Amino acid sequence: METSAGEIGYLRATSAVLHHCAFKYVDRKNILIHHAESVAALNLPPLDIIFGKTAAMQAVRNKLERVAETDVPVLIQGESGTGKEVCVRLLHALSRRSDGSLVKVSCPAIPHSLLETELFGYEKGAFTGAMSTKLGRVEQAHMGTLFLDEVGSLDLAVQAKLLQVLQDGTFTRVGGHEPRSITTRLITAANCDLRSQVEDGTFRLDFLFRINAVTINLPPLRQRIADLPVLIDHFIEHYANVFHHTPELLSKSAVRLMQNYHLPGNIRQLENLIRSYVLI
Repeated sequence: METSAGEIGYLRATSAVLHHCAFKYVDRKNILIHHAESVAALNLPPLDIIFGKTAAMQAVRNKLERVAETDVPVLIQGESGTGKEVCVRLLHALSRRSDGSLVKVSCPAIPHSLLETELFGYEKGAFTGAMSTKLGRVEQAHMGTLFLDEVGSLDLAVQAKLLQVLQDGTFTRVGGHEPRSITTRLITAANCDLRSQVEDGTFRLDFLFRINAVTINLPPLRQRIADLPVLIDHFIEHYANVFHHTPELLSKSAVRLMQNYHLPGNIRQLENLIRSYVLI
């Protein structure tokens, strides 16, 4: 599937309009603070640690606050280990669908041959071994949130079926004939450039158009170095409680060394380093 430069330009321009419209009618109050109890129930680090104090992460927090109580699809982009799933959990907890399920699909972890049945379910007798009807992840997310992690790995056929769900809320189980209706909010995450995949023909332009009504870009840890000392202290305290062992605090020189290190695994790598430090 080839995509022209004009279509890419149209996607970018239309996305900008959708971003504006999504925010125009949203109450600008601090939704995260207003829902402090809901956030606490997630068992996440304090919000000031999650979002830090850098301008890039404050922009992320501001955008998350704006879209949390809407139903618009959200695409979260960022390198591995930057905290995309934390943002997904916050968006769900602060949404009007928080009483429903947050259903996660790790797209690369499911073999392509099984992905359609995993997402859309199947009817009894749909294939050999289908001894009973099975609900798919899409149907399990009815009245809740469907989270597609690493959405760029989906094949084109599955993208087409998901596009139908986004367009009119209907789908058909594998082996079935009766369209089924659901209502769910879709959140996707990607650690790759989906626009490049559109140009390569491995990702549908119309599907990208649907999933990125709002895009949240998470910066890598190297772009928020000012937050590193607070993150280090948090992880030391957390794992000291987990392992019932209080290590020595890292010296300022050790922190400076870590600030000068690239940390390609971002916050996940930092957490693993501190966990090992506390344990050993």
